[in-house]
Amino acid sequence: MNKIITLLFVFIFCFNTISQTKDEALRDAKKTAKATLNSDYKTVVKHTFLPVIKIMGGKEKALEMISKSMISMKNQGFEFKVADVISVSEIVNEQNQYRCFIKNNYVMNFNGEEITSVSYLLGIYNESKKYWTFIEAKQLANPAMSQVLPNFKTKLIIPQGTMSRKKL
Repeated sequence: MNKIITLLFVFIFCFNTISQTKDEALRDAKKTAKATLNSDYKTVVKHTFLPVIKIMGGKEKALEMISKSMISMKNQGFEFKVADVISVSEIVNEQNQYRCFIKNNYVMNFNGEEITSVSYLLGIYNESKKYWTFIEAKQLANPAMSQVLPNFKTKLIIPQGTMSRKKL
């Protein structure tokens, strides 16, 4: 009887831990999406996968680069209208990292068009800081990613994003 109770307790504990981590991934992805809409690039940098920040020259340079890029885009008429987090995949533990992918929906206006993009982020849990960080999943095909995620392998099947345009 004690073995059954112990096994049940372990099962419930493991289920709650995974569930909580998935909730945290959703929470952190939503924070990052909201920060993008609100031009809060410090939060965007905080939730960007650290090796990407290092390649950009550190937090200050990354913040400067992202801010300048977003200001330049805004000056050209580019405007984020919607940044929604749709869902979080299963969480896997591989290569000493907890990972998932996040499905997002973005709506932007530019040059008299509304651009709708469904895209995916790879989420990687930062165990020392206790929050999720992200990288655009489409960038995983870039050969330079070997510097960011050496010997990257995953059993996650991350869908390709889509983009559509319509005249305003």
